[in-house]
Amino acid sequence: YSLAQVSRDAVDNSREIISKILNCKPSEIVFNSGGTESDNLAIIGVAKALESTGKHLITSKIEHHAVMHAMEELESYGFDVNYLNVDKDGFVDLDQLEKSITNETTLISIMYANNETGSIQEIKNISNIINKKSEEFNRDIYFHTDAVQAAGKLSLDVEELGVDLMTISGHKFYGPKGTGLLYIKKGVPISPIIVGGGQERQRRSGTENVPGIVGLAKALDIAENNKNKFNEHCNELTSYLRKRLSNIKHEHLVVTSEKNTLSNILNVCFKNFEGEPILIGLDMAGICASSGSACSSASLEPSHVLIAQGIDPKLAVSSIRFSFSNDNTMDDIIYIADNLERVLSELSVYANN
Repeated sequence: YSLAQVSRDAVDNSREIISKILNCKPSEIVFNSGGTESDNLAIIGVAKALESTGKHLITSKIEHHAVMHAMEELESYGFDVNYLNVDKDGFVDLDQLEKSITNETTLISIMYANNETGSIQEIKNISNIINKKSEEFNRDIYFHTDAVQAAGKLSLDVEELGVDLMTISGHKFYGPKGTGLLYIKKGVPISPIIVGGGQERQRRSGTENVPGIVGLAKALDIAENNKNKFNEHCNELTSYLRKRLSNIKHEHLVVTSEKNTLSNILNVCFKNFEGEPILIGLDMAGICASSGSACSSASLEPSHVLIAQGIDPKLAVSSIRFSFSNDNTMDDIIYIADNLERVLSELSVYANN
């Protein structure tokens, strides 16, 4: 009936908008509830669909838990997973990647940009290595990237990147929470992980979240058009905070590399401190920061990302992640730097008493 057609058109139009940004066909976009579901569908969906041709998967040691836990889940079903090392700046070892690919490998999942440190992987180079190996072994090896942190900051052109599957989550660029999508290149075999009414071309059942999808598309469109301005603005903020940190008398390590990193993330460890008391002090001053990744902020374990980068666990527990946006001003950064110095000084007085 015609009333329902309005909703159908809204979803189709949203798919169209996003497909232009991703440089793909509208039919290659699967709407879902966000990054976690997308990563799970990509990894578990492809691994299960290709199980009879091989049970070997590759990922890195710094992935988001949505990727890590999906891989661990598959390991419990008899799949073999290689976790690639990263260097001290958080970049994947490409030689190790090349050596790890076998004639049993079906899927490789490497994140585009890291949520804790901001490191940006060489996705195009990784894609070239996978394609070379794919030809060598005369088999399909699919490449998934978790691009949740990259949306609104980096190019999402799937042709340019050379990816077969890509995860995006709405809340990272002011879209509605609980919305996301998975790009699935035409021809990539995938078993659904949610079955039912067969929505999204049988790949993700469940009634479409129409307002969520419309909001997701609108937000991505705005973020894409403003990304250069966003990066320019955030680079100024993070550069200034780096400069202020270099004058702080408390020993610290800026984890975020100066090259090939997101414009808006700065991760810092403070020697002989713990992250939690620093966060509480900052929070009391109205400053929102996180220790490790916000998604695991309930745990006081050192971040697996920092451990993978070779940082001493004792130092890793003091990690603070600052992330900025267009809403932040230079005055905010001055306020953060002043308060951070004050909080650290107060905490060291307590520690010495």
